[in-house]
Amino acid sequence: MSLEERLEALKARHTTLEDMINQELQRPHPDDIEIHALKKEKLKIKDELAGIAAH
Repeated sequence: MSLEERLEALKARHTTLEDMINQELQRPHPDDIEIHALKKEKLKIKDELAGIAAH
């Protein structure tokens, strides 16, 4: 996988996670544990994107 492909995959996953978080928040009784896990994964991806951009 090239660097560009990796970046695109990470950006796509980041967007998917954002959508999943928003969907969970729209539920009548959002699952706080699920939201926390999704946000944690999203942050890891953001950190990885920042690390790649720094190189």
